[in-house]
Amino acid sequence: MERKIPDFSGTWEIKSSVNFEELLKAMGVNLMLRKIATKAAAKPLVEITQDGETLSIKTSTIVQTTHITFTVGQEFNETTVDGRPCKSFPRWETANKISCEQTLLKEPGPKTSWSREITSSGELVLTMRADDVVCTRVYGRQ
Repeated sequence: MERKIPDFSGTWEIKSSVNFEELLKAMGVNLMLRKIATKAAAKPLVEITQDGETLSIKTSTIVQTTHITFTVGQEFNETTVDGRPCKSFPRWETANKISCEQTLLKEPGPKTSWSREITSSGELVLTMRADDVVCTRVYGRQ
C-alpha cells in the first residue's frame, strides 16, 4: 500500500512563535544579533513547493531569505538558524511530520534539530531545538 504524503505546499504566514529568542540564546547568538533576528523573524513568509517527498522551502524575512531543498530520507547540506554549516537528515516521524537531525560540520555547538508537521486543522507547525530549548512556530496557509 502506498503511503499518502501530506501536502506541505503553499505560502504560509506565521500565527504564533514561542521561545525563538531563547533558541538563539542557546545557540550562542549575541544579544544584539538576537534582537535583530527576533524582530526580523517576527513576520517570516514561508513558501513551500513539493514534488512527492522532495520539498523546497523558502523563508523570507526583512533581513534575509533562506532556501533549502531536500528529499525525505536523504542527507543534505543545510545551515543552522545561527548560520553554521551542517549535514541534515530528514525522515518521516509520523504520517504528517518530518523531523530532521542536524550535525554540525565544524565547531562544537548545541545539538540542533527541526521538525515540520501538518496538523489536522491544516496548520504548519515548525519546531526547532537547540539542546534542551524548544522553539515552536505555528503557520497558517495564505
